[in-house]
Amino acid sequence: MSAELAFHPPVVNDSKGRPLDVIELRGLTVDCIVGVYNRERVSAQPLRLDVALFLDTRNAATGGRLAHTVNYGRLAGELRFLLEACRFELLESAVEAVSRYLLAPPTVDVPRAQVHAATVRVIKPQALGGLAVPSLQVHRTAEEMGYASEERSFGRMDIIHEGAGYGVYRLRVKPGGTVPASSNASMEESELVLGPGLMAQGHPVERGMAFHWPRGFPRRYDNPTEQEQTVLTVYRPRFMEPEAKAVEPSAPASVLLSITGTSYYPHDEPAAPGLSADKQP
Repeated sequence: MSAELAFHPPVVNDSKGRPLDVIELRGLTVDCIVGVYNRERVSAQPLRLDVALFLDTRNAATGGRLAHTVNYGRLAGELRFLLEACRFELLESAVEAVSRYLLAPPTVDVPRAQVHAATVRVIKPQALGGLAVPSLQVHRTAEEMGYASEERSFGRMDIIHEGAGYGVYRLRVKPGGTVPASSNASMEESELVLGPGLMAQGHPVERGMAFHWPRGFPRRYDNPTEQEQTVLTVYRPRFMEPEAKAVEPSAPASVLLSITGTSYYPHDEPAAPGLSADKQP
């Protein structure tokens, strides 16, 4: 790696003055819409992402559970989903959206260690035609972040980040809850299922499956489990509740088949029974 592309996160200490552990993901390259010029709004281009997560992995080291650390395989898929779905205008927006997602508190259906700080860098290698390589690097802490959460009929909606032309949210569907079918002709929705027990359009959906719903498409989620289930959602433009209209979905058992879903998670499963990412202490 050339010197100008070297990634050097800072040292971050915990409240006792001990250096926090660092998990890094380097070189995640995603083709996405990013830029303000006309050609950049219609054609995807590669964006390279480097992240460093600062956390305490001692419990994972002694207990042997992924729930005590960060599952970087799943995280890579979630970040790829965000970069593809948001259609950023500026690198600054991409970095902030990723940072806020990394530092958001974990949910019960996606157990992991809390990330205390994150260094995020995005590189736009083709922006200047090879004359130079622009990048942006920031460092953020969980203490400086604030996340609004709104009560909904299905449970709660966490507002992760809202930017120009998009919004990133977590739909947290309570046990027995339903995200009712609704239609919004002015808004596109991309959704990544994070929880392990949701039904979409009446079908069981594996975690890590993403759907890009067209404008006005009435999608529905049901949670038949006894645990909260989460969906990571990107709305374009940002969420506009007054324009959404509740509708009755037609043929819910077959509608999902007409929409192509994409898995963003690796298909590997831990061989050792104690290493499940979903097991709590």
